[in-house]
Amino acid sequence: MVDLSIILAGFSDAFSLTNLLFVLFGVVLGQFVGAVPGIGPIMAMAIAIPFTFALSPIVAISFLVGVNKGGLVGGAVPAILMNTPGTPDAAATALDGYPLAKQGKPLKATKMALFSSITGDTFSDIVLITVSAPLAVLALKMGPIEIAALMIFTFSVLAGLMGSSLIKGLIAAVLGLLVACIGSDPENFTPRLIFGYWDLFDGLPLPSVAIGVLAISEILHRMSESFGRVRPAIEFVESDDPDQDRVTWAEYWGCRFTMLRGAVIGTILGALPGIGSTAAAFMSYAFAKASSKDPSSFGKGNLHGIAASESANSAVMGANLIPLLTLGIPGSVGAALIVSAFMIHGMQPGPLLFENQGRLVYGLFGAMLMANFLNLWVGQIGLRLWVKVVSAPESIIFSSALLLCFVGVAMATSGLFGVAIMLIFAVLGYLLSSFGYSLVIFIIAFFLGPRFEKSIAQSLALTNGDLTQAYQSPVAVALLILSVVSFFWFLKRNAAVEKEQNS
Repeated sequence: MVDLSIILAGFSDAFSLTNLLFVLFGVVLGQFVGAVPGIGPIMAMAIAIPFTFALSPIVAISFLVGVNKGGLVGGAVPAILMNTPGTPDAAATALDGYPLAKQGKPLKATKMALFSSITGDTFSDIVLITVSAPLAVLALKMGPIEIAALMIFTFSVLAGLMGSSLIKGLIAAVLGLLVACIGSDPENFTPRLIFGYWDLFDGLPLPSVAIGVLAISEILHRMSESFGRVRPAIEFVESDDPDQDRVTWAEYWGCRFTMLRGAVIGTILGALPGIGSTAAAFMSYAFAKASSKDPSSFGKGNLHGIAASESANSAVMGANLIPLLTLGIPGSVGAALIVSAFMIHGMQPGPLLFENQGRLVYGLFGAMLMANFLNLWVGQIGLRLWVKVVSAPESIIFSSALLLCFVGVAMATSGLFGVAIMLIFAVLGYLLSSFGYSLVIFIIAFFLGPRFEKSIAQSLALTNGDLTQAYQSPVAVALLILSVVSFFWFLKRNAAVEKEQNS
């Protein structure tokens, strides 16, 4: 277990003035980009990563956490005011938030979203802090065979959960693993698939691939959907009744069980790699509606609907870091981007992180708790401001984002070669998403590829080339059986969904 002095030292690093200011800046930036439809915290994190080179590891990672947390709050603003979610997970919030705003209560709706988001996020952070260290100790007992089986199980679950087609999910995973093979062989360090470009000997730069697939491709999609039109500005209607602009303690306390259930759902689903906050938000919303005494009021401006979706989608953020910190497996795109920040600063996520970098890990935990309070404070002050941000022309937003992408990748890769790689993967990401292939699976498979290959190689060495000896490991056998079961279960489920849609 981690020594108490390391825990206290980590929290003292987190609550330093420098770290506080960067977390505050990250929260403000996250709420800003979350409030602008089409950008979101993931794109902002992808753009910001190269600019964290000059920062210390704890400050850099805390800044990115602030961006991610702020984006969860900001995404609810356009969902409630425009019925256009700033982030996908805010789509469930729009079901009741937008009708409530149309009733002349936009500030009540946005404040309920803010309070519910902070509640769910804090709950999942507490769970993360209490369970991650024991899970890391357990993960240290897993050998290469168990790690390889775990990754196979992860890919099978990801492929089934992300998207409606299991086959397309598997293709995206295989493509990500194939792209991860570019560079040098991890066993013999012989070059492969570099096509004469020795810049690729160390593999494809992660910032180029991540920003190209996630940020540039999304910008291309949004630009293609605009058809040269500039979206109209949004006029914010002020209310003369103060009760229409605030959430009373009685209203907040009346939603306590709804928020608790949403936080538990978000934490459980967030700890499972790949499910994501969107599924958690809609599942929590469905449970809240099913357990309500007046289910017909949902979709017409019910505060419980906002509380259910926002508490669940925000709880996913902290829980996503559980598999990342304990097993080195990112549970979401945001967690995968945090992985790249870890690697930029010379750290390898996984169970040894608590042993080798325990002070940094608990510094991260302290920064997450601090970001929650700052999120609440900034949200209370900035809700009216973010409403104005929503009306910014997309032409200005996207041109600025493109410029930051080019500059950031050029800095991260020390030249224009990384920019060229970014543009190639921007086109690839655009094509993959256009044909329904999951970019999340592609990115996670690309990141896990080298480790998966290394685990397979180590397993072959331990078994003298006979992988059938894996049956001697009960954990590996159980994970492989679960992989097969999940494959056929998702195949059957997706077939039933497709049949229902066609009927």
